[in-house]
Amino acid sequence: METYSADLEVRFRDLDPMQHVNNSVYSTFLEQTRARFSEEVLGMPLADLDTVLRYVEISFERPIEGVGTVTVELTVDDLGRSSIPMSYELFSEGERVATAETVLVYFDRETGESKRIPDDIRERLS
Repeated sequence: METYSADLEVRFRDLDPMQHVNNSVYSTFLEQTRARFSEEVLGMPLADLDTVLRYVEISFERPIEGVGTVTVELTVDDLGRSSIPMSYELFSEGERVATAETVLVYFDRETGESKRIPDDIRERLS
């Protein structure tokens, strides 16, 4: 699958007292990118995709300073039976500021147990 890219707004409320984007906001950037990816690539709202976030890791390289735009590039890695691993690179002013990884797990809403990613979703993720 090709890399998906989203430009996101950095708002004043995202900043800490030192005028850096607060570290917790990076997770929100990842979530916003997944939501756009789900809408634009999978054709459904993220809320309708039967997944839960199983894992998230963020490596910070340099601070994002002030308001502006952050670009998040998302790549879907090798799919598991029920897992959807994703890698991210975050850029501000053309420089990479962080990398991240998440794993979503496809699950049955009634039982709460993981289940196989449906073929139509798997095909769009590949």
